[in-house]
Formats: sequence, structure tokens, C-alpha cells
Amino acid sequence: MPKLSITAAAPGAATAGDPYVALHGNGGYRVTRYDLTLTYRMSSNRLVARAEISAVATQPLTRFTLDLAGLRVSKVSVNSHPAAKFTQPGRKLHIWPAMPLAVGAAMVVVISYSGNPGPIGGRWGQVGWEELDNGVIVAGQPTGAPTWFPCNDHPSDKASFRIGITTDSPYYALANGVLTDKKKAASQTTWVYEQQEPMATYLATVQIGEYEMVELTSKPVPTRGLIPTSKRSQFKADFGRQGDMVAYFGSVFGPYPFAAYTVVVTADDLEIPLEAQGLSIFGANYLDGKRGQERLVAHELAHQWFGNSLTVSAWQHIWLNEGFACYAEWLWAEHSGGTAADVSAIAALGHLRKQRQDLILTDPGPELMFDDRVYKRGALTLHAVRKQLGNEQFFLLLRDWVASNRYSLVNTDAFLAIAQRYGVDLEMLQRWLFQAPLPDL
Repeated sequence: MPKLSITAAAPGAATAGDPYVALHGNGGYRVTRYDLTLTYRMSSNRLVARAEISAVATQPLTRFTLDLAGLRVSKVSVNSHPAAKFTQPGRKLHIWPAMPLAVGAAMVVVISYSGNPGPIGGRWGQVGWEELDNGVIVAGQPTGAPTWFPCNDHPSDKASFRIGITTDSPYYALANGVLTDKKKAASQTTWVYEQQEPMATYLATVQIGEYEMVELTSKPVPTRGLIPTSKRSQFKADFGRQGDMVAYFGSVFGPYPFAAYTVVVTADDLEIPLEAQGLSIFGANYLDGKRGQERLVAHELAHQWFGNSLTVSAWQHIWLNEGFACYAEWLWAEHSGGTAADVSAIAALGHLRKQRQDLILTDPGPELMFDDRVYKRGALTLHAVRKQLGNEQFFLLLRDWVASNRYSLVNTDAFLAIAQRYGVDLEMLQRWLFQAPLPDL
């Protein structure tokens, strides 16, 4: 059975050892908390910020590295002592602490920085902090986090977050977690959010716009929309079953993992919806008042379990995010009186058979990690397991998978292990996971 893991990074290395994001992530430490204080001027796209990063050294460190793109650092301290030196080559911030750090040593790194944030380009298009016509959107997946805060930008390093945002008072500012404080002073308002559950950096986000908060339901958790006022009626039609969806997914996956769920609808059109921890972001073009995009509503919600609570340890395992979210689309359609999952699976299999049979689901490569074949083949893999086990055992497996890995990291080996415990035919499962030709259902 192939062993799936990223290469261990060298002490203080400026990489996480993940070939899918070769220039992101860093070695030698683990972050436990990010405390971000942001002041943002909308008219000039000017960000002035302070990041306090708590971490633990996993190797002896005389130097360590963080990811930061397009913003300039003015001051760095480590454990209350000014850094001996820091440099910013490319999208990295290299820091030499005044005193070496031993294995297991705690460190608190305080970084003052500023600039005009903007997205960075790559093989997946533009990602990160981006100005809208009248607001801001942050699309972090997979490498956009360094466009607005210094971080260890790899999903294997999850941490708690505090995010404080001060911006112009006409605007609503949203970030991950629970709103713990809101203060207005002169022409600006400060919003403070606390995300206690560990979160990968790519799931951290800030959304700013002229929005209103609309409550959809309070059970099983508060479910809300942050929307332009003009979109209220369409939003309530298109997302009116959101509470029912949270309840249904809770029954088949296990309890919703966070305190609340918020859907942001931007006034601008967006190419695709986006997930972040505790929220999802849709463009205005996804509203039609007729629930025409409800499969995507289900998909983004499912990521709260698969991707956000359970986070892949390396990007090659992305099928554990997207395959599960795609299968959630089929489950919701079946549950809500639409197409049966078996019919959706047969249609998806027929579609995939017409395409090239050169994709390995568990290692598609960075160019294909967001390919639709990863989504559909991942969903088909789950359907094949369901057909073998039957509904009762299949959904018991899913709930066990979610509960035993809550807020943790997952990979394909771990899924194989739990599948084996439930009696799944591993030869069949490995054909779906490790071979390019499509098996039969």
C-alpha cells in the first residue's frame, strides 16, 4: 500500500516539504495561536497590522521563516526581544531571534507590517486579499493567507485565531469565529472575532462590505446570511433550506462542528463559491430566487465537516475534502426529494468514462488538485463503499470518521484504516484510490 505523507522539513526550513505548494509552509515549529490586529482603509486599500504568533519550536532554531506576500515588515520581536535580524526575500519573512530556541521552547513572535494588500497569482489563478467594487473578499485556498498576515501557510499547522478588524463605519467586517466585541469610534468601527477551534491558515478570512445580517434559523445552530440589502428576498428563497441542510448533515456526518454558520453574498459576481471556517462566500450571480444553485449550497456547507473540522495533512489528499463535499450534494438531493444518489453516481461515472483516464485520486498533482475528476471520482469512491456496506454501516462509518478526527488532520491512510475496520473490500477501494482506470460501481 503506498505511503502518503509529505517530506519532513529541515530545521527552520522555508518549506513544509509539500511538493503541491513547494514555496509555502515552513519547518522547525508549530503555531498554536494567531492574534491579528488589522486597521484597513477602504478608500486607499491600506492595511496597517500587527500579528502576535504563539508557537513551539520542534527543532533547535537559530532562524525560522514565515510566509508573507506583498506587505512590508517594520518591526519584529521574539519573546519580547527585538529580532537580531529579519529579511523579506520573495514571499518569505526570515527571522533570526536574539537568542537560539531549543526543542520544545515556546515563542511569541510579534510582527508589525503594512501595505496595500492584493492577491497573488499562481497555477490556481488569483488568491488572497482582493478588492471588490465596494468591499473586500479574502479567498485563501490554497495559498492566499500570506497576502494579509504572516503565517505558516500549510494545512498541517492548525491554530486558534483572534482577528480584530478596524475599518470605515459604513462597512460590516466579518471574520471567522464568534463576534466577541464591537466598538465604534469616530468614523471607524472595530470588530473582534475569536475562533477557538483550530483552523488552517487557508480557511482564515476577512469579508468587508455594505452588508446586513439576516437570520435564517437558530437550530441546530445559528444560521445566517451577510448580504446586500437588495438581495434579501432572493437570498431567503435560495438559502431558505439551509437550516434543514445543517440538521440533515448533522444526522449523517455528526453534529455541526462550529458555533454558527454564515453565508456571505457579495454584491459582485464571483467565478466560484468559496469555503472558510464557519462561513461560505457566494457571488450575487449565484442567487436566482429559485434554488437553482442548491447543490453548491450543500457542497460549501459540507466543507465545514470535510476540510474545516477534518483537515488534510497535505494537499495530495484533497479528495478527502472535495470528494466528500461532492457526495454531500448527492446526499442532499436524495434526502430532499430530488435525484437519488445512485442515479447521480451512474451519471457521474458515465461522464468520467468519456474523459482521460490518467488521474490518480490520492495524488492528482498540483495542476489537477481542483480538477472536477477529483470531485466526482472522490464521490464515486464513497458511493462504491456505500453500495458494499449498505446504508446503516456506511453512515456509521462516516459518523465515526468525523467524530474520531474532529478538529484534526486526516489523510488517505487513515481513511483506509477505518474502512478496513468496517469490513470494506480494500482491493476494491484501492482500485478507486490508487489506479487511474475507472472501476465499475
